[in-house]
Amino acid sequence: MKVQESETLENLRGEMTAFLALIFILLISFAGSLMESVSIQSAKNYRRADMNRAVESVFAEYQKEMLEEFDLFVLEGSYESGSYSKDRIMDRLSYYGAGNMEHSIKRMEIITDRGGAPFLEQVNQWVKHKYGLDKLDGLLGEAQNWKSQSEEAKKFQKEEENQNQTLEDLLKENEQQLPTEDNPLNTVSGLKNSPLLNLVMPKEKTVSAKSVELSSMVFHRSLEEGYGDFQDVSDGTGASSLALGVYLLEHFKSAVSKEESDTGAAASALEYELEYILGGKGSDRENLEYVVQRLLAIRVVPNYIYLQSDSAKKAEARAMALTLCTLLAVPAITEAVMQALLFAWAFGESVVDIRALLDGRKVPLTKDRQSWQLQLSALSRLGEEGEWNSGQDSEKGLDYTDYIRILLFLQNTGQTARRSLNLMEQKLRTEKGFTWFRADYCITKIEFESVCKLRRGINYRFATYFGYN
Repeated sequence: MKVQESETLENLRGEMTAFLALIFILLISFAGSLMESVSIQSAKNYRRADMNRAVESVFAEYQKEMLEEFDLFVLEGSYESGSYSKDRIMDRLSYYGAGNMEHSIKRMEIITDRGGAPFLEQVNQWVKHKYGLDKLDGLLGEAQNWKSQSEEAKKFQKEEENQNQTLEDLLKENEQQLPTEDNPLNTVSGLKNSPLLNLVMPKEKTVSAKSVELSSMVFHRSLEEGYGDFQDVSDGTGASSLALGVYLLEHFKSAVSKEESDTGAAASALEYELEYILGGKGSDRENLEYVVQRLLAIRVVPNYIYLQSDSAKKAEARAMALTLCTLLAVPAITEAVMQALLFAWAFGESVVDIRALLDGRKVPLTKDRQSWQLQLSALSRLGEEGEWNSGQDSEKGLDYTDYIRILLFLQNTGQTARRSLNLMEQKLRTEKGFTWFRADYCITKIEFESVCKLRRGINYRFATYFGYN
């Protein structure tokens, strides 16, 4: 009996020893697994740290002049060689310590992508950082008036065309003609068919003769393009037309800028930069002509509205209409001539307004009796040799830059962005001598996919993103 009990105890001891041994082995295995996992994770972290450091170092090589001149962060992908290649970026990654991995670019964004949308994102951030939202809020109320006035200008043009057609039909129907001598309507008709710039440019100023080949500009050629979607890392907020106007007025000059023109080898491609952004033409003259035509459309509406509200000036127009129609004796023609004179007078006053703006003076958005500048009797001499009514300077008015701001607000932001990038590239190529520079080589966001070997056949794949925000 004792022998059986002894054998049972021995068996129990053996089973306990085996059980404890198994537990010990499991604990050792678990500890080994933890150590292996920690070791692998540590290796992954080191590789990620190497890659993060390399990517940040690569993007720290941003294009210095784009930042200094235009407050934009971009990585110039050709590295001043004029030959764009993704391999150059990979080489820089290796140089900064990420060469023990295989890399591919999963997605990439260039500043010219989507019509310059990345440019608009950076402009929005710049305005918020420098001025905050208060500046834009202050302009918002004015912007509504600008938009309303633009819409009124379109109606005005149609109304003037209808009025002139009515007068022409009445004269034809009654087989009558207006006198040609001392007839402001003939004068204004001739002026409208001639270049407006010749009529408004101050005599002491010379119109720039600079021009560029539009075909050489960014959005007139085929472009390098990024790929992939960055909506997950971007709020997608582009600059509003107001914010874009704030940015452009601070970074580009106009025909009335106080900066002196460059005359050396590094002279700018175009002198009237804001005018190019608005007009998009190949020469300074064409762009300035476009802008003064737009200014005319803005000014003529409030001038005409004021004339309609001023009984004395309407009476003056009626008296001249009676003089012109003395021999016609057709009341309907006299009324039509009076309305045509009011349209012509508003045009003449607007010409004087633009002269004042181009000469650096201020013009109020709406007129009153004190700020009105052109007499009806002087309208028929407008544009003659020796005639030069240069207008007044209104302390509470808007200057040329303010009116440019209005035109920028009214223009499509996408079109403005494209022309801005066109001009930036031209400025760096001509003023800085960077003949290798192309805006469509400028990277703003990128995501790499990397694969590295850890040990014992374990591969680690991970993504690394960087963007200028």
